[in-house]
Formats: sequence, structure tokens, C-alpha cells
Amino acid sequence: MTPGPIDPMDAQQLERRQAIVRILRDGHVRRQEDLARLLKTEGFEVTQSSVSRDLRDLGVLKASGRYVLPPDEISRTNGDFAMLAQFVRGLKRAGPSLTIVRTTIGAAQSVAVAIDRAEWPEVAGTISGDDTIFIATAHARAQDALVARLQAIFRV
Repeated sequence: MTPGPIDPMDAQQLERRQAIVRILRDGHVRRQEDLARLLKTEGFEVTQSSVSRDLRDLGVLKASGRYVLPPDEISRTNGDFAMLAQFVRGLKRAGPSLTIVRTTIGAAQSVAVAIDRAEWPEVAGTISGDDTIFIATAHARAQDALVARLQAIFRV
């Protein structure tokens, strides 16, 4: 079975996200409004919410007052967390099967995505907010393995 034609909205979204990646690689965007303005000058019809959604879906972080793309390796593989380590601030247990990871503001989702994509057997799932990730494990032994792994990777 061959796939149907690409939905025009999907093609526009892909082009817009490619433009966002290019803009963020080329400069130092500090505000979503600046990014929206740059996209509009390139002919994209964007709103604040569409830009925000694109940044979130691309895993873009805000660090040192500017937007930063996650390393390509983190988004494609499960082994290179070195670039994300700078955003992790703490780690603690909350009972026998819930681990909490604290990050800098705005970094939790990118770290959680990297953990999810790693597909570690001890992780049942993650939930992330702005600066906090809840990681569920099936039991205390799985949590022990997870905590040891996170401590080794993030040095927390």
C-alpha cells in the first residue's frame, strides 16, 4: 500500500519547522516574538501559539536567555546525554517507583524526551513540566537501576 499525498498543512508545518531550525542555528533568538517576526519575513503565517508548539515539538531549550536546539544525536539516539547534563539540577526518589528529576526552567521536556527515546527497560514512563520530570518505574529494583543510571549520566 502506498502512502497518499502529503497533507498541505503537514507540508507547511514541516517547512516552517525547518525554517525555525535554520533560524535558531544561524542566530541568537531570545524571544518567541522575534522568531515569529523572522518567520513572517520569510512568508510563514504564524501565531504565538504555533511558534510555541513548534519549539516544544522540536525540543528547543531556553538557556542563557536564548533558544537552543537540542543536539541532533540526542533526538535520534539514546546514548548521548552529555549536552543535556548541563540542564539537570537534581534527582530524588518519591517512594519505591517514582523518581523526580529537577532541571533548569524550560529544559524538562527535552530531557524527558531523551529518556523516553532511550527506551530503558526500567522506565515505565515519564511526565514533564517546565523544570520537573516524574519518571515511573514498575518496582523498587527498577528504580534503583534508573537512579544509578541517571546519577552516572548527569552526575547528580
